[in-house]
This record gives sequence, C-alpha cells and structure tokens, in this order.
Amino acid sequence: MNERNQSTMQRLTSTLLPVLLLIMLLCSSHTHVVTDAGTSAKKRYNVLFILVDDLRPDLGCYGNTIIRTPHIDGLALQGTVFKNQFVTVPTCGASRMSLLTGMRPRTMAGLSNEVFESGLLNKLKGKPESFVEHFRRNGYYTLGIGKVSHSPDGYIYKYLEPKGKSRELPNSWNEMLFNPGKWGTGWNAFFGYADGTNRNSLKGDVKPYEHANVPDDSYPDGLTANLAVQKLNELSGKNQPFFLGIGFFKPHLPFNAPKKYWDLYNEDDITLTPSSNIPLNMNKAGLHESGEFNGYKRGDEKASLDKPVSDDYARKLRRSYYSAISYTDAQVGKVLAELKRLDLDKNTIIVLWGDHGWHLGDDRVWGKHTITEWAVRSPLIVKVPGMLTGKSSDKIISSIDIYPSLMDLCGLKTHKTDGKSFMPLLKKDPNSVKWSNAAYSYYRNGISVRTDRYRLSKYFRKEQPVTELYDHLTDPYEKVNIAAENAVVVKRLNRIWEKGNTGLFNKAGE
Repeated sequence: MNERNQSTMQRLTSTLLPVLLLIMLLCSSHTHVVTDAGTSAKKRYNVLFILVDDLRPDLGCYGNTIIRTPHIDGLALQGTVFKNQFVTVPTCGASRMSLLTGMRPRTMAGLSNEVFESGLLNKLKGKPESFVEHFRRNGYYTLGIGKVSHSPDGYIYKYLEPKGKSRELPNSWNEMLFNPGKWGTGWNAFFGYADGTNRNSLKGDVKPYEHANVPDDSYPDGLTANLAVQKLNELSGKNQPFFLGIGFFKPHLPFNAPKKYWDLYNEDDITLTPSSNIPLNMNKAGLHESGEFNGYKRGDEKASLDKPVSDDYARKLRRSYYSAISYTDAQVGKVLAELKRLDLDKNTIIVLWGDHGWHLGDDRVWGKHTITEWAVRSPLIVKVPGMLTGKSSDKIISSIDIYPSLMDLCGLKTHKTDGKSFMPLLKKDPNSVKWSNAAYSYYRNGISVRTDRYRLSKYFRKEQPVTELYDHLTDPYEKVNIAAENAVVVKRLNRIWEKGNTGLFNKAGE
C-alpha cells in the first residue's frame, strides 16, 4: 500500500472508529440475554405478575363506582383492561395450573386444588412445567412471593402440617419466598387473623371477616408487599431480566383487613346482587350450598339455596369483601410505587390477574365453584411499555391466552399451548382487531363456552336440564336459561362448544 492510500485509510479509521464503537456499545446494551437455543436476543422486558385470590371484577376500572381501588385503577390507565377475561376452572389451584401451563384441563385431576400434587406436571415430556420455567430457561431470574401456584408459599403440605420441603413448581423458581410472620406457616397465614390465630387451628370456629385496628403488616399481604419491595431493590441490581410473581391472598375468605379499609365504606351505599334468586329453568345441581363460606362457624347467618341471607348481612359481607380488596389494592400500590422509584417501570410488563370470580349472594351462592359468569369472569389488566394506554377491550379472553401472549411480548419462542397470543389487542385499538371470541370453563360436571353474546353450558349429569343458554345482550346477569326455546342457537353454538370438549367428563351422562 502506498503512502497516499495509507494516509486515506488512517483518516477513515480515525473518523469511523468512534462511530463503530458507539454502535457496538448501543448493541451490547440490548444483547445480554442468551436464549435456551444459544442465540443472543434483544434486551428482554422484565415481567411483574400480580395474582389476586378470589378477585371478581369489582374494581373502579371495571365500572364499580363504590369500590375504592385507586392503585389498580391507576395501573389500568397505563395499560389495557380486558373486560371479558374468563378462567378455565373456578377454583384456585386448578385455575392457576391452567394459567401457568396454558392448557385446558383434560383429566379430573385438572379440576382439583391438589393438581400440583397429582403428577400432571411430570407428563409434559420435556416441555417447561410453567411459563415461569420457560422464562428461566431463557435467561430470566425468576422469583415468586406468596401464592403463585396453589399453596400460600409454593410448597406442598397439608393445612395443619409443618411447611413441606417439595415445591409445587420444582423447576420454575430461582427463589420462592414467603414471610409467614406470627402465623408460622403459609397455610396458617393464609387463613390468619390479626392476633396470630388462624381458621385451621381453631377448627373453623371463627368469623368470615375481621377488621382489626392494626397496620397493614399485621395481616399477611402487608408482609408480602414489604418483601416484594425488598426483592425489587435486589432485582434492580442484577444484570439480567427478571420475572417476579406476587400472590396476594385477599379478598379470599376470611375477609380480613385493617379497620381503615373497612371505614372507607358506608353500608347504606352498598348495593345488593341483581341476581338474588336461582336462575329460571336452571337446575340447582349447577350451583352449591356455600360450604366453604358456611365453614366459618361464627358467621352471623348461614347461606343456602333455599334461604338467602338477610339483606343486612349481605351488605355487611360485601362491605367486608370490598374492604379486603381495598387492602390488597394498597399493597399493589406499594409494589408499583417501588417499581417506579427504581426506574424499572420503563422496561417492565405488568400483569394483574384474578384467579376466578366469586358469588356474593348472586344466585343465592357465596363462593366460587360454578361455571356461571359470576365465578369464571375475573380481572385482567396488562401494561406494556410503549404500547396503548388507558384502553379497554371487550374481546373474549381466556386465562390460557396469557402464556403465549407473554412469550410473544418478550420475543420468546415456545411450544404450542391451548391459548393464543393477544398481543395484537395491546398494540392497537382492540375493536379493530379480528378475534375469535370463545372461552371455555370446566366444573361441576359441566363445560361452558362464553362467546361475545352467549354463554352455552352443557352438563354431564342426570339432573335436567343439562343444557343452559344465556343471552348476555338481553340478560347480562344470566337470570333466565333460554335453551329450551332456542334450539337453533344452541345447535349453532354447540359447534363452538365442541371445540372445548377435552373429553374431561364421561359422555354417558350427557
């Protein structure tokens, strides 16, 4: 190379080198994650997933004008509220199993709260046991606090036993934590009262509510929020993306919360159910006698399908339930405030989900465990940095759709699930997106499908009628079963219903 060419090359090098170094620096700041396939990927979103037990859509952002939930409502203004999200199973453990695996139940074990002990996870044949494990396989630091799977601390043991040594999700967590405080174990804390007692050890000889004049951390969810704040500070110093799952207990029974949340409400302002009777043309076999609720032996009244509780007691119970929601809302607020203070909110997907609904005297039931709208509809709020804010979607979403959606949002490939990604509904006006509106739920020997207008439920039992049809355009509270006089509609919807029939129940009873 002659001197002239050398000089030219030196000038180009001196000019381009800083630019090249800058490009390399920018790229390296977005390529520190290695996937399980061994390929580098752009910087992943963190994921904060908040699970709330027994939370029906009684939130301000869902149209309840009495409830006080400023922090969750604030989150809704920053993301998308899914108005029609439905769980697959209206009981805690089975609903969460379906959420975490993205799969509908295919065996009776899949309907049980003991599903994490049933061995179903051992049949996944190399697939991740949960979307949490899939995050972990792809370079995420995974941390769980509280009730994410079924047990309050993620370990397998019975109510009155010492804490177990085996995790419900053995491969999913880098850390699985819970502070049981003065209650000693997770299950004691789950049913805990402010004085350190619990429903289990007192053999149910307790009230189904409490509003003690104590600070937030005198109940378990306050301790969970404190622990989450502490761990967020640790996660902020890690040079890898994280998945943080936080499971709050309330408003699960007992409806316990500090008195200041009880004082937010005036009983005279609290409205009662618009569906105070058993739906017309419905068999009682599709409902139940509120056994979990009546197990709190010091309740003011017992509930039954034959005799509803008094209006006064119903208002008191609703006030207690609302108080518990407001208490959890405050704990959610503490976590979100710390996320923002640490400047983590700019790169963190936030999901808030209720594991199923709950009858508050609706259809004369107090509890979950039905495939009615009251028990299978629950809140879902999703905030993704840079995507739409302050939006709501009326599309029909199933909890099994959350798994593929998170993978899609974080740029992770995954195996096929029963769900479908709703990322398109987050990126633009949901009403402009073509969507297949159907969500399936399973319980009480029945399978139900919810479409954008109807709910069709079919039961595998002897008690008649075995088919129920509700028109949500004219009957949003499912007060009248119109299946008998709408055979054409039932036949059309049956084709959709069949797509969700996993063979779970014995067809001989049809």
